[in-house]
Amino acid sequence: MAKEIIHTDKAPAAIGAYSQAVKAGNTVYLSGQIPLDPVTMTVVEGGFAAETHQMFKNLKAVCEAAGGSLDQIVKLNAFLTDLSNFATFNEIMGQYMSQPFPARAAIGVASLPKGVQVEADAIMVLGE
Repeated sequence: MAKEIIHTDKAPAAIGAYSQAVKAGNTVYLSGQIPLDPVTMTVVEGGFAAETHQMFKNLKAVCEAAGGSLDQIVKLNAFLTDLSNFATFNEIMGQYMSQPFPARAAIGVASLPKGVQVEADAIMVLGE
């Protein structure tokens, strides 16, 4: 099965040896997105909520570039540097995704790239 590399200028450019997403068959594997503004490539200001909104906007842009939407995500892994922000993450996630929600893990981590507070990666399955 051939793999297709997904790229969009509406999400931050990869800052390492990876692709924004890779499509294999009807499954799309989205790399971790952090709250970078895709134009300036700087971390958005405004705290955890602002970072979480930008992270979801970035994930959405990559989903759309692959021909899908956030609601087609079947698995989401969230990485938070402070798990006391978990309720805020849930609330904001509900603004970008609708039921039935994907399977999800929320993992507390010591640090993330560029000193951000949140990152998420995902697996999306496109319709036939």
